[in-house]
Amino acid sequence: MGEFMGTMVLILLGNGVVAGVLLKRSKAEGAGWLTIATAWGIAVFAGVFTSTAWGSPDAHLNPAITVAAAIISGDTHKLVVYIPAQILGAMAGAVLVWVMYLPHWAPTDDADAKLGCFCTGPAIRKPLANVGAEIIGTFVLFLVISAITSKAIGGEHGVAIGLSPLLVGFLVWGIGMSLGGVTGYAINPARDFGPRLVHTLLPIAGKRNSDWGYAWVPIVGPIVGASLAAVMIRIFG
Repeated sequence: MGEFMGTMVLILLGNGVVAGVLLKRSKAEGAGWLTIATAWGIAVFAGVFTSTAWGSPDAHLNPAITVAAAIISGDTHKLVVYIPAQILGAMAGAVLVWVMYLPHWAPTDDADAKLGCFCTGPAIRKPLANVGAEIIGTFVLFLVISAITSKAIGGEHGVAIGLSPLLVGFLVWGIGMSLGGVTGYAINPARDFGPRLVHTLLPIAGKRNSDWGYAWVPIVGPIVGASLAAVMIRIFG
């Protein structure tokens, strides 16, 4: 339940800002990339706090993080619990975004913009370069999260309680501003796959296809990137 609720909040606030910026006649229309990246950072720490409060002290909200954590710990039993909950939470959050902006889908003529309110897409479609960007972004994500939560930073007990989620939110904000312009920085398979599936299923006015041909990039890239960081930490950390 913690992973479900946290990921739902993450997607509601994260995809919510994208919808606010892209959909016609929204008061936030045209607010731009800085608004999107900032709100995604806020969405992350809001989701982490929610996940923790609802019973998941790990608060992964991201299958790539769950896989990487399993590589470091050697404990794989959370994979079959956390990952389905994360995907379902992402789907629930995407449905709430659709409901929240219900009057704005029909006035928006740009079907690509509507798709972008649910899932990511590349600025320039070069699959190998796109998956490489997702690998690098998620490598940085897991590497720095591991640093934030390490005893080397916060001493024997780590950083102060409640500070880590805020710092991770700042990290995602920074990744969005620095590295996000290539692919829209999924860095999270659930964040992309769940809402993309919702886009396919919902009766969204004037929608296009859900670009399933690209969908492997934000799944494979993040898992590979986080796994590489985990392997490096196991070897050298």
